[in-house]
Amino acid sequence: MKSRQVLIAALIPAVMLITAAAGAEVLRVGVGKRFAVPSAAAKAAKDGDVIEIDAGTYEGDVAIWTRNNLTIRGVGGRAHLKANGAHAQGKGIWVIQGRDTTVESIEFSGARVPDRNGAGIRQEGPGLTLRDCYFHDNENGILGGGGEASHVVIENSEFAGNGHGDGQSHNIYISRARSFTLRGSYSHHAKVGHNVKSRAVTNYILYNRIMDETTGTSSYALDLPKGGVSYVIGNLVQQGPDTENTTIISYGAEGFSHPVNELYVVNNTIVNDHPSSGRFLYVRAGAHPVKILNNLFVGPGTVLTGPGELSHNLASPKPGLVDRGSFDYRLRGDSPAIDAGGEVGLANEVPLTPVAHYVHRATPEPRRVRGRLDIGAYEYEPPVHR
Repeated sequence: MKSRQVLIAALIPAVMLITAAAGAEVLRVGVGKRFAVPSAAAKAAKDGDVIEIDAGTYEGDVAIWTRNNLTIRGVGGRAHLKANGAHAQGKGIWVIQGRDTTVESIEFSGARVPDRNGAGIRQEGPGLTLRDCYFHDNENGILGGGGEASHVVIENSEFAGNGHGDGQSHNIYISRARSFTLRGSYSHHAKVGHNVKSRAVTNYILYNRIMDETTGTSSYALDLPKGGVSYVIGNLVQQGPDTENTTIISYGAEGFSHPVNELYVVNNTIVNDHPSSGRFLYVRAGAHPVKILNNLFVGPGTVLTGPGELSHNLASPKPGLVDRGSFDYRLRGDSPAIDAGGEVGLANEVPLTPVAHYVHRATPEPRRVRGRLDIGAYEYEPPVHR
């Protein structure tokens, strides 16, 4: 039930207002405030506290967060945690060990550690929600997952240029978790590693922009190496000309370790800008069901390697995009994708019909369907004449 609640929260845009729980304190960080740096607030915090960090740059300040039910947020803009060679426990900028933590409007950069896997956030405690955060130029953006009981939710956040360059570190790497939701976010230009990687039991990859663009060198755009139940709905996914791996989305490459392995890839726009053919989707044998529905595939390559049901997809050299070269994948009025989609229904009582689309930079908005569903991540919007 809780994983379904996570999905519902991910599907429905909401206004998020967070206040301190009864008996909790608001700890303020910044120039002239009670705490000069976030690490000082981390040592003083109690369960349920809200930590408000003034916008600005906090150089060389790293922290271990041990308390439960914390809300940590930037105020007046993002608070920038710039590592400058510092790290907590040899792991990264913030190590979060407490349970059910919310982090909002924080920027993390420069995490480097001797093991070459320094993270903006190393997540060890169960339960994490990130909103409006920015991770860039770290060895990992976020690493960890909090264990088998953990639910990780990332919304409206950006991950750029993370990775040591050895293929073992990534923009986003969720290891052990009960569920992982990535919604309305922008992950791009991972350095040799993957733009998104998750080993969670259940994955909801919804309404994101996952890209190499013109200069990225990532491996997979999306890697789900251990399978699980995975919903990939309404995303913009692009492989650039300098990719390290010509497979764009990979599922089960390391073998299945979860009891149920189902994949639903629905109403995505997936673009291959690599000059070789490559493949859009790799699915390991043994997954069932695998449903590939209403997707727009653009560029050369094999649509699917492995098992799967293909329905109402469009692979076209002339897809009718507004501006493919500028990564504007909205539909023009002459697109063959318009009104060409099929009904997608439910899977495990989860609706597969897209209810939003990605808006740059890192926000989703409702998808308005007029008549029959269009193929791809966008519904055609007729121009407004004034």
